[in-house]
Amino acid sequence: MPFPRVRTRFHSVYGQGGLMEQEWIEISDSSTTTIMKPLSMDLQNKREKLKDLALHLVEDIRPEMKEDIYDPTYQDEVGPAPKLEYVWRNIILMALLHLEALYGITLVPGCKAYTWLWAFLCYVVSILGITAGAHRLWSHRTYKARLPLRLFLIIANSMAFQNDVYEWTRDHRVHHKFTETHADPHNSRRGFFFCHVGWLLVRKHPAVREKGGLLDMSDLKAEKLVMFQRRYYKPSVLLMCFILPTLVPWYCWGETFQHSLYVAAFLRYAAVLNMIWLVNSVAHLYGYRPYDKNIEARETVLISLATLGEGFHNYHHTFPYDYSASEYRWSLNFTTFFIDCMAAIGLAYDLKKVPKASILARIKRTGDGSYKSG
Repeated sequence: MPFPRVRTRFHSVYGQGGLMEQEWIEISDSSTTTIMKPLSMDLQNKREKLKDLALHLVEDIRPEMKEDIYDPTYQDEVGPAPKLEYVWRNIILMALLHLEALYGITLVPGCKAYTWLWAFLCYVVSILGITAGAHRLWSHRTYKARLPLRLFLIIANSMAFQNDVYEWTRDHRVHHKFTETHADPHNSRRGFFFCHVGWLLVRKHPAVREKGGLLDMSDLKAEKLVMFQRRYYKPSVLLMCFILPTLVPWYCWGETFQHSLYVAAFLRYAAVLNMIWLVNSVAHLYGYRPYDKNIEARETVLISLATLGEGFHNYHHTFPYDYSASEYRWSLNFTTFFIDCMAAIGLAYDLKKVPKASILARIKRTGDGSYKSG
């Protein structure tokens, strides 16, 4: 009987960074026998990792921007960490701000009710300037906004006073791409204090500066409004973060200047800072990981309440291109409600949302088993 013909088939799979992995498999053309070369355990494990990465890329519903997608190939260089260089100006200013905020707390009982409401309104606007603006619109491009909405968000961002949109976005994209490494500006592996506020009190790690300088920021450089804010950031912050919050209660309903300044300006600003910082600290150290147990970002309900929807952090790092930053849309997520309202009146559009099937598939592959439907 004739010998079975043996042919070698070339099989390709996508590897990390879009490169091609090559695999050779022997197959017999005999009508009675098919022989495949057994794969080693190492190769099988590698294929599983590549499969996860390939599926992750397929799930990306925002193909025009990849600068915030996690890069699993990056590793910290071996060797001692660079010596910390303290930024004493930041240390002194941050200490003074928190002392002024503590004094503001003692003044709260003596404030008029309108001042409480005004301080809360400024808090909400400031948070939206970060969550709906710098974060979901400009950092991740999860939706698009028309000029009136972009103008409101850029003003709200100046009220938040957490670096201009361009710098905030650059640092945040680096955080996502190189999370939990020295190239992450607020690397949680360096401890709670560092990732909460300490990273702002020292010089950036050289890896942060290096990787941040390599990011493609052309989308923001092309936005005149973003670059205008960057050019005039200091006067915009002085006006929106301190002068306006102080003058409105003092002038409009006769609140004392002292109460207006220390409660509506200093206390409100310190509260906004610390609530946003909790996403970098608590939401990277404590909580569940129902979507991806291989990353440090966690689900933290209380953080969602304080930040108007940013506490679903394991979901967000798994699917950074979802405009809701959560699977559950409006649940504990005022920012998503706000964006949906803007979409209803035509100011927001092209909202990106991950399909439910993709979410469930990811939970099955990489979740920690804590997921509860609904």
